[in-house]
Amino acid sequence: MKWLEEIKEEIEVIKERDPAIHSDLEVLLYPSYQALRAYRRAHKHYLKGHYFRARFISQRARHKTGIEIHPGATIGKRLFIDHGAGVIIGETTEIGDDVTLYQGVTLGGTGKEQGKRHPTIGNNVMISTGAKVLGSFKIGDNSKIGAGSVVLEEVPPGSTVIGVPGRIVRRLVDSHPQDTLDHIRLPDPVKEDITCLKRANAELTNRLIEVEQQLRELKKKEQE
Repeated sequence: MKWLEEIKEEIEVIKERDPAIHSDLEVLLYPSYQALRAYRRAHKHYLKGHYFRARFISQRARHKTGIEIHPGATIGKRLFIDHGAGVIIGETTEIGDDVTLYQGVTLGGTGKEQGKRHPTIGNNVMISTGAKVLGSFKIGDNSKIGAGSVVLEEVPPGSTVIGVPGRIVRRLVDSHPQDTLDHIRLPDPVKEDITCLKRANAELTNRLIEVEQQLRELKKKEQE
């Protein structure tokens, strides 16, 4: 049966991606598992137009797990939400397969859009702790969003984005599934900008010294 296969798949995904899980029974207590099972039920009611029933299921799951998934969202296979506290997924969000979300992630809108208001997340995307993706644009396949980043525009496939607002600091020419995001050794775009400014300032200072020296030599010649 399809629902049984979905349950088995979700259990395997959680066991594979969280080393703290030691048994199938332990998975049943996992917030991600509970929230996604509730979402699947709520989404079916939503598609049938049973909006109140769908929202009732999703809100009850939010109170139990701390994960808020609107029943109208479209979610692919093998989504993994690590820990999950504070995760919010908006109504028109679309999520592909093999996506990982960490706690505190928001997939929301800016309040300015109509219709499709929330982001589309491609396949094999990782969005780290506290990141916010706001707006109706796409995060390309195999991309990574660093912790605490605020992403407000489209991200090409195979990109690594960090910062506020989010900036692309790395992009693979041939997009393919990436390894786990290194949260410690991410590039720092602000530090890189400051380094560039320091280098430019040193070059200008050296040039100014040369010009001043040339002026002194000219004055000396005129006095002679």
